[in-house]
Amino acid sequence: MIGAPERVRRRLALVCVLLAAACSGPSGPAGNDAGNDSVNAADAIGSNAAATNAAAPAAPAKPFKLEDKSEALEFSYAYPAQAAAIPAVAEKLTGQMDKAKADALKAAAEDQKSAKEADYPFRQHSLQTTWTVHADTPRFLGLVGETYVYTGGAHGMTAWSGLLWDKQAAKDIPVTALMTSPAAFAASMSGRFCDALDDARAEKRGEKVKRGADDFSICVDPMQQVLTPEAGKGGGIDRIRVIIGPYEAGPYAEGSYEIDVPVDAAMIKAIKPEYRAAFVAGR
Repeated sequence: MIGAPERVRRRLALVCVLLAAACSGPSGPAGNDAGNDSVNAADAIGSNAAATNAAAPAAPAKPFKLEDKSEALEFSYAYPAQAAAIPAVAEKLTGQMDKAKADALKAAAEDQKSAKEADYPFRQHSLQTTWTVHADTPRFLGLVGETYVYTGGAHGMTAWSGLLWDKQAAKDIPVTALMTSPAAFAASMSGRFCDALDDARAEKRGEKVKRGADDFSICVDPMQQVLTPEAGKGGGIDRIRVIIGPYEAGPYAEGSYEIDVPVDAAMIKAIKPEYRAAFVAGR
């Protein structure tokens, strides 16, 4: 029989594996080779039909959502129409979804088997990921994925990941690629970020934060968190959001923190010149 401490260790390991799977994906879109039959069929299409097809407007992209529930696993995965409209982005996210689901099903089946063998209750696992648009500008599409994992323990865990698509270069890039250097970017925002984090902590705790009084009152390193560019509809990037998961800036009961740092002249200076036109000073 597996004892309680061992079960806890196994569940923590499962959470780490599933969060890693849900927050990563293939490095790029995979190509598909057309077969000879397809080429021959395409050549056989008459010029009039080709002209008609060329003139027909493409159907607008639709949001994607998959939900699948079994005794072992409740799974869901969703991304918005803006992501579905870019084939390479849709393929990347779909590849991530397929891997995450396969890993989650395997982990749930193994835990269900162990529960039966050790004669303890099995609780259905859950893996839910939702991507949302945080910036859609002429240059960038910025997405944030929120993933919730539950593997039968006392509570689930949530993690975030970002995807920044450079429309001009037709590829996804890390947020750090926008910066002259991570150190310069951190210096441009750290003071304002730490003050805003303390204000958010004080609001949740109902009292002013004395910075450095304990582990949950020191300022966290924003560069070690999820950074996502934020923009109003059709506008430029006017702020950077720092998403901080549970246990990082406060106890689990406080949940996550999302701190917006407006773009200013110092931050724009820490952005590489080729990307500066995509940023505007925030409020």
